[in-house]
Amino acid sequence: MKKLIALCLTALLGGCASTPPPPDWQANAFASLNNFTAAYLEGNLRVADAEFARARAEVARTGRVDLMARLELVRCAVQTASLVWLPCSGFQALADQAGAAEHAYADFIRGRWTGIDAALLPVQYQGLVAQVQREEAAPESRLRQISDPLARLIAAGSLLQKEQLAQVDTGLAVDSASSQGWRRPLLAWLGVQLKQAQFSFDVTGAQRIKQRMNLVLGTTTP
Repeated sequence: MKKLIALCLTALLGGCASTPPPPDWQANAFASLNNFTAAYLEGNLRVADAEFARARAEVARTGRVDLMARLELVRCAVQTASLVWLPCSGFQALADQAGAAEHAYADFIRGRWTGIDAALLPVQYQGLVAQVQREEAAPESRLRQISDPLARLIAAGSLLQKEQLAQVDTGLAVDSASSQGWRRPLLAWLGVQLKQAQFSFDVTGAQRIKQRMNLVLGTTTP
């Protein structure tokens, strides 16, 4: 997760791994953004909102609107991983001062891939987008080429919006959220999996998925 955030915020957080140590605002923003992401994926929205506000306050100290726009994109990407389809209003308000890479990423996480220059995206998505743009025959799984769990969920959310997510990749999204203990996206992706099972008249599969959802929600009876 930290690797993905660092990639998405290269311009903002690149100094975190440099010598001498990064400025306080940079280290603080990185820590708060990680805390936001963890809390959001766990479903603790109160903590998530507070941590994101801290990250925004640290970035605001720079007076860099472009960096703030990139920060807002991280929030929207985490929402996409959790299948929360909200307008990326924080980024949109700053879009006129964002660069081409930020606009490309904004389009990517909303499933608008037409005309995207794949080379402008974080490296883990470039092959996937190029493959889809070339209209290559889909392999059994498009998402297995992405190793980072959060990046995989973001890509899955984007593909779902494009209506190009294979059923096997729904299962991979479920497994990715489950392996990390990310409650919010897990419930969202189990919901997608449930609809697929119901559409296929897979009664047994649907029952098993409901049992998993109840377990996550804490409503399973002994």
